[in-house]
Amino acid sequence: MKRLALTGAAGRVGTLLRPLLRPHAEHLRLIDIDEPAALGKNESFVRADLARRDEANAALQEVDGVVHLAGIASGVDMRAILDANVLGTFNLYEAARINKVERVVYASSNHVTGFYPRGQLVSPLDPMRPDSPYGLSKCWGELVAGLYYDTCGIRTLSIRIGNAGTYPASERSMAIWISARDLAQLVGIGLTHPLIAATVVYGVSDAEERWWNNGLASRLGYQPQDRPRDHARIEEPSEGPVALAFQGGAFCETNHDGNIRMRDAEGLAKSPETVP
Repeated sequence: MKRLALTGAAGRVGTLLRPLLRPHAEHLRLIDIDEPAALGKNESFVRADLARRDEANAALQEVDGVVHLAGIASGVDMRAILDANVLGTFNLYEAARINKVERVVYASSNHVTGFYPRGQLVSPLDPMRPDSPYGLSKCWGELVAGLYYDTCGIRTLSIRIGNAGTYPASERSMAIWISARDLAQLVGIGLTHPLIAATVVYGVSDAEERWWNNGLASRLGYQPQDRPRDHARIEEPSEGPVALAFQGGAFCETNHDGNIRMRDAEGLAKSPETVP
């Protein structure tokens, strides 16, 4: 990539990725509401609120690809999530279309499938089961990526990021943690692999406990270099029964009535004698 844009560049994940992306682009354009610290020689900053269509369009002028990290990563404030994650992502793709940007790497989330039980192996082909308004907004983003591939050929790798902290801080995060360099490897695949269309993979390092079938990422050449257990610093308190039941953890607890349910289709699949 000659000119690469990174949205949400001042955020936690953007800060981790910047030094790993800089060597692979002639110029890295940092896009955020807040200015990132310590710009490098081949970096520039554009202040933009992606919920504003004109600001999104201007921010993506003359770039070859986009790594889209911008958004609200937690909470249940639907107004804020609609602006940042829903409208912001739609405007990002509209700006990419107008500016003829051919590649996007979209920071999706494991919370797209957070209401699958722990211990069940989930693949990107399984139905979405969002665990929160945040997870729901990431479902939207993946669908937007599909629409813009089908209508104008923008190629997107949607990475359902597990936990992108500096180290795994809980038993749950050891199953879903991804190191910065492993995430950067997936970003590179998304920006360059010829077979990317509207493709979805999980963003996880070489975890011992597997919650996700990430075979597609492997076929695209992904070879994680880090193991979560080698970096773990367990700090977080134990989880409640709802959080422990589902892959989304504490995100599943918001407004949950405490009754842990099985989906009807799963119940029928496990009880074939009930099927007429």
